[in-house]
Amino acid sequence: MRTFVLVFCKGYYPALMPFPKILPTIPALVRSCGARFGDKPFLIADGQELTYIDLDRRSAELAIALLAEGISKGDHVGILMPNSVDWALAWFATTRIGAVAVPLNTFYQASELAWTARHADLHAILTWSRFRNHDFLARLREALPGLSDQREPGRIAVPKAPFLRTVAVWGPSDQAWTTTIDGDGNMSASDTDFLVDVELCVTPADDATIIYTSGSTGDPKGPVHTHGALVRHTYNLTFTYGVTDDDVMFTAMPFFWVGGLITGLHAVIHHGATLVTQPAFDAAEALELMERHRATITLGWPQQGKTLAEHPDFPGRDLSSVQRTSMPAMVPPARRPKGPNALGMTELCGNHIGVDPYVPQPPERSETGGVSIEGLHHLIVDPDTGRPVPVGAPGEIWVRGYSLMQRLHKREREEVFTPDGYYRTGDCGVEYNDGWIRFTGRLGDLIKTGGGTNITPSEVERALADCDGVLEAYVVGAESEEHGTVVAAAVVPRGDSALDGESLRAQLRGRLSAYKVPKFIWVTAKQELPFTASGKVKKSELAQQLSELLAHPKG
Repeated sequence: MRTFVLVFCKGYYPALMPFPKILPTIPALVRSCGARFGDKPFLIADGQELTYIDLDRRSAELAIALLAEGISKGDHVGILMPNSVDWALAWFATTRIGAVAVPLNTFYQASELAWTARHADLHAILTWSRFRNHDFLARLREALPGLSDQREPGRIAVPKAPFLRTVAVWGPSDQAWTTTIDGDGNMSASDTDFLVDVELCVTPADDATIIYTSGSTGDPKGPVHTHGALVRHTYNLTFTYGVTDDDVMFTAMPFFWVGGLITGLHAVIHHGATLVTQPAFDAAEALELMERHRATITLGWPQQGKTLAEHPDFPGRDLSSVQRTSMPAMVPPARRPKGPNALGMTELCGNHIGVDPYVPQPPERSETGGVSIEGLHHLIVDPDTGRPVPVGAPGEIWVRGYSLMQRLHKREREEVFTPDGYYRTGDCGVEYNDGWIRFTGRLGDLIKTGGGTNITPSEVERALADCDGVLEAYVVGAESEEHGTVVAAAVVPRGDSALDGESLRAQLRGRLSAYKVPKFIWVTAKQELPFTASGKVKKSELAQQLSELLAHPKG
């Protein structure tokens, strides 16, 4: 029996929305979609096409191979590779046996990879040997001292990641500690029966994934999502996105973040739509792919839309098939979204406040905001007292409901949620009489960049402080006309040290992921910075200073 619930979608009006008929687990989803959509293309990436029936068959073969390697329900499995058919197979094979998938950022440097492997209690890592200038095996060797000395694949033992046993590699590898593991296409009847039994043990309440995101106190945090939350919420959101079986979606947003995983990979699967992606964003190739595959939905950050529109190939490409996009600059004004951006976060498995962006709204509702996604409940509270504020008054946004993470990995529940089960988002907003919530900014200083990433200032500040000649460093989000919010820094030199922004950026590139390296570094005397009476830098004023310097460079 199909269950219907009320959901606010398609322009902030209640409509009947069906929840999926299947058991909300990833193995049930994959089998159902393979049976329903058969030879329809599911994923097109880097010259490869994966149909729905291939997704079911090949992920089943890989699942059997993972089980044969001793990977089982509850084990944490890292996925370290760019957007690809292999990434999708690794994700679905891992989750359909009840193991917990941990997408790993391909930009991670060795120290970041080491921290995540240990914090996530990784039992296995599924990876490519390399991609372009990323040598993943070399990075793993640097991250995990002692790995090079291992001689028994599947029996790895290294101190920095004590639970890690297997590093499985797609492609050639001459490393004694790696395992070559992919489906061989020869599943026996007993294999098939065994996998069915394994999948029947996976329930909606089981953990499906840990998706790491930047935290407000320095280290990344690991929201844990269940099968039930992920399958239900991605299905729910497709009605706001307007995804149908006729759609072809293009995105280059990485699968290791919710943008590519939840609004990309898991958005198309419910309805038999097709996803076209790239291992890394390339404007010329993106335009060619959109034209060739007649993309109807394009998903990306607004800045990517500007890059596409400014590319020399843009005028000659036929993009008339595009009906919906999150990159307004790439389509004529008549086909651009008229409403606000949705508000989402990893902890909520994607969007938690929003409306159909193609329905026009009054000017005061044209910025980020909307209404609560059905099944979620929001409060606007005084962040100091935790008490709800009057309608129209600003406060912190709290939320609870079915798509909220179960917990933060290695954090006690009482640290994360209120006694009533609400999560303090750290976002600020105002609620109107009719339930509309308008996002007004961040409570703390976590930087949400124009590229869609979250950056923890303290992490970048620590890396800057370790650079030669740096006495003090302060990192904020500054406003750039070209890129929106960017990571910017003010640096005070040590003594007579001669510093310049480019040399500091060069040092940081070996210590931080590229997207964390400040776009702009201002080297200045300490007296030029705004301080409180107690000696703390006024970061809001500093952000304004750096924004002005970006807009009007000196000299």
